[in-house]
Amino acid sequence: MSKESKNQVPSVKGSVAATLKDVGEMTETVVDTVTHGVLSTIKHSGEVGVAVSHVVHEAFLGVFKAGGDVGSAAKDTVIGVLRGTKEVGDKALDAVSAAASAVIESTAELGGNLGSAAKGAVEGAIAGAKEVGLNAEEAASTAAAGAFKAADKIGSAAAAQVHAAVTGTIAGVKVYLEKKPSQAKTAHTR
Repeated sequence: MSKESKNQVPSVKGSVAATLKDVGEMTETVVDTVTHGVLSTIKHSGEVGVAVSHVVHEAFLGVFKAGGDVGSAAKDTVIGVLRGTKEVGDKALDAVSAAASAVIESTAELGGNLGSAAKGAVEGAIAGAKEVGLNAEEAASTAAAGAFKAADKIGSAAAAQVHAAVTGTIAGVKVYLEKKPSQAKTAHTR
């Protein structure tokens, strides 16, 4: 990501935190801020995955700063990412995976509940997919895989927590996650 693109990202955190303090309306604030942040960053850098990761991280910092719920923030963030990337077409599922992964990384960094964040990311993928015309089952499973991949890097306890949260039916959609937590890694989860 270019230096100019990175300079766009800090405004996401500030915008989310400031708007939440003023309005208190978390859902639309997070969705709209992430949508515009992703669009702006992609236009400046052309890099979907990197743009999504940075915008999601900054949005999460803003939500945490304002005292928001991690599950709702994850859902709203993924919806915003899908809205922001719908013009990119074939990159939308890559963006879902990157967003879910960034949600888990940010949640772990901030000491939040990984299971709630993972489930919220999948719920956001489902809602966002329906909104932009993607296959909801495919988007949900892609979000689950992205969340699981990030959790597995943290450790087996984190992977088990995320796996349990995203396995089965969420918001009426069957979520497929082929991987299972490995028993080889151990790490502390928050």
